[in-house]
Amino acid sequence: MIDWNRVAELREEVGPDDFMEVAELFISEVEDTLDGLKGGVNVDTIEESLHFLKGAALNLGFAHFAGLCRDGEFRAAAADYGSIDLGAVHTSFAQSRQHFLEGLAQQKAG
Repeated sequence: MIDWNRVAELREEVGPDDFMEVAELFISEVEDTLDGLKGGVNVDTIEESLHFLKGAALNLGFAHFAGLCRDGEFRAAAADYGSIDLGAVHTSFAQSRQHFLEGLAQQKAG
């Protein structure tokens, strides 16, 4: 679910002191974008929203979530809006966020 190698790379890129700030910003921006998708698929913005979510997810190592966003982005590009599973996207993010935060806490404690 989480690409911990990517998390380590990001921590090294931004530095350990700024890592949590970057992670919190990512989570906040993703939550804001996901909130905008709660009303369902808006054909005018869905592809762009999923593209943003995919990129943010890849930057922080949310591999499963990124894959769902990529799939949805491709479906939107093909105008196959009815097959985009936004419920799965929301669920994957919630699970990924929880797994990520728990993993960070374990790393900090260990």
